[in-house]
Amino acid sequence: MVLATATTDTAYVFFNAAVVPRRRVRAGNWNAIWYLLSAFAVISYTGHAIYVDVAVLGSWIAALVPIAWLVRIPRPNT
Repeated sequence: MVLATATTDTAYVFFNAAVVPRRRVRAGNWNAIWYLLSAFAVISYTGHAIYVDVAVLGSWIAALVPIAWLVRIPRPNT
């Protein structure tokens, strides 16, 4: 259980590391991996693996679109 949690959290960290520099595809990929790892819990509760596919696709799109929108917004000079 500890290894599974550590692996899921690692994917989350890599997802955030891709979001900060606004790397859309990388963020989408890490978000999908993060959801894929998390979704195995859904299978254990529902018994339907199709929910994993839907979660992975949705998470990839959900990371790609906002970052594409953020790229258009100039970063403030700090």
